[in-house]
Amino acid sequence: MDKTTLVGQIMTTDVITVAPNDTMDKIRDIFNRHPIHHVPVQDNGKVVGIISETDYLKLVNTFTVFRTTHSEAYNDALLHALLVREVMTRQVATIFPEDSVEIAAGYFRENLFRALPVVNRNGTLVGIVTTYDLLNFAFS
Repeated sequence: MDKTTLVGQIMTTDVITVAPNDTMDKIRDIFNRHPIHHVPVQDNGKVVGIISETDYLKLVNTFTVFRTTHSEAYNDALLHALLVREVMTRQVATIFPEDSVEIAAGYFRENLFRALPVVNRNGTLVGIVTTYDLLNFAFS
């Protein structure tokens, strides 16, 4: 593995995002339809948060231990009422496409992150790099 390889060379550029005022049912739909685990939250082109699939699952499983017709209806109402901004992680570490994969790996190891939004020098989202991207790079 060449540690000098740049994040921009291995990142995913086709990123699905949401806005802070979107409802959590949009997050549910994204996780149900796409094989992803992290959704950056953007406001005016800037990353202001992130929601992981784990965050979403904690939310829907907190109040409904047993799956019943009523619990599903409750979750639907909950997801329709909650806004992304009420659930998202606000303090999001980001990385630049010019940073090396070694720097990304350091972020992942030190902080137990599994995804980092990639932004340009203006703070605009240009991609996302995940531990999966690093594994694919290291072992391909």
